Amino acid sequence: MFGKDKHKATNRIDSLIGLEARIEGHMHFAGGLRIDGEVVGDVTAMDDKPSTLVVSEKARIRGTVRVAHLVLNGTIEGPIHATHYLELQSKCKVVGDVYYNSLEMHPGAVVAGQLIHMGGLDSKPATPPVTKKAAKLETAPE
Repeated sequence: MFGKDKHKATNRIDSLIGLEARIEGHMHFAGGLRIDGEVVGDVTAMDDKPSTLVVSEKARIRGTVRVAHLVLNGTIEGPIHATHYLELQSKCKVVGDVYYNSLEMHPGAVVAGQLIHMGGLDSKPATPPVTKKAAKLETAPE
């Protein structure tokens, strides 16, 4: 109650990956991170610190994203775990499942995967995701 809110958004950008930059490997960060270039690997915010990830229109991430706050206008190829807030802007594209607590989705945003609402600020879904298995209907002979 009186401690720091680990899910609080940060309004400042502490780190920037520029438009012409390409990072290969897993990234861990705290505070604000803006990606304009490409990351091939997982992008993970530190659990005990406030964090915000901004992925700009020309940016691309190939890997799992785990963060409290995410503002996405670029492309992510991999699952997203936004434990607090997720904003999918109009030019974003996600190829993978999206786990979220609070979602804002603009017209034009594309998600090729499942949107799975979390039951709270933890990492477990409120309900199991729906599978795409076809059910057989059997008819009894008359």
